[in-house]
Amino acid sequence: MHTVRMPPSRTTTAQSAQPGHRVLCIAYPRAMSLDITGPMQVFATANDVRQRQGQPAFYELVFAGLEAGPLSLSCGLQILANQGLRQLRPGANSTVLVPGGDGVVEVQHHSGLRQWLQRTAPKVQRLGSVCSGALILARAGLLDGLPATTHWCRLAELAAMERPIQVEGDRLHTFDASHPQQRHIFTSAGVTSGIDLALGLVEADLGRSMALAVARHLVMFVRRPGGQAQFSPLLAAETTQAPRLASLLEWIPGHLGERLGVEQLAAQACLPPRTLARVFQQELGTTPARYVERVRLQAATTLLSQRQASVSTVARICGFGHPENLRRSFHKTLAVSPQAFAERFGAG
Repeated sequence: MHTVRMPPSRTTTAQSAQPGHRVLCIAYPRAMSLDITGPMQVFATANDVRQRQGQPAFYELVFAGLEAGPLSLSCGLQILANQGLRQLRPGANSTVLVPGGDGVVEVQHHSGLRQWLQRTAPKVQRLGSVCSGALILARAGLLDGLPATTHWCRLAELAAMERPIQVEGDRLHTFDASHPQQRHIFTSAGVTSGIDLALGLVEADLGRSMALAVARHLVMFVRRPGGQAQFSPLLAAETTQAPRLASLLEWIPGHLGERLGVEQLAAQACLPPRTLARVFQQELGTTPARYVERVRLQAATTLLSQRQASVSTVARICGFGHPENLRRSFHKTLAVSPQAFAERFGAG
């Protein structure tokens, strides 16, 4: 077992960000492009909104790498890191973001990055991760004693580290502007959750009205309802319980409005219907029809919690057809009507 040097104390109260706040994103080979561009675009859009209002840009955006120069992301896109770790001098009025991606498998063990993060954490206002970048912070010992999340498929890996980390799977991010530690060191869940995190940082810096303006410009929720559990159950089984059905289970959520009888599913899976039914029972302990109903119900609860569509519309797009079919499924599984669910758990 290797020993990781503990970071300095994080008890110092962080001050509010000041104009000219630097946001440094530390990229590396095979990082995920959206982990980088998503959050950074939020800050860039905040600058755009301010400038249209006759105010100066608030954020200074810095793309850095382990070394200066071009690097390839996991999608094949090349970006230019204008500075390497050795050239960076982040000050107190800075936020450091560490993205995730396929490259995290190697870079979480990069001693130079780990040591740089340990030295930098007590100097900057904020330091956080996007998606599986949490593994990098964890290796540096920066998440000890704190709540942390990551992409749902990496939660077990984060929990298996021999660190005193409070792993929380059903959160979009752990930033809390009112908490002396969680406003300093924080994590976010899978991929687009980094955008949710960045909106939270903008709200803390510039107020809710600015966060709303940025969210409207980007056509997204300023604060998404629920955590990543609303997404992960639709996909979790394919990586753990049912490898023979992986491609089919990934396909189903995108086609809920279509006819998904056993014949259609069998054709999609390239299996005879009886074989498909047997594999479902062996690997998931249920029938294809019951599994499809469960996925449809999960999708319906997400849509109703967002209160962006009527019950009849949700019934149609989730594949229930008539609202009465949706009502029966809700009562059977949740013991509540769709309308009552929307009123009780809906956002806003």
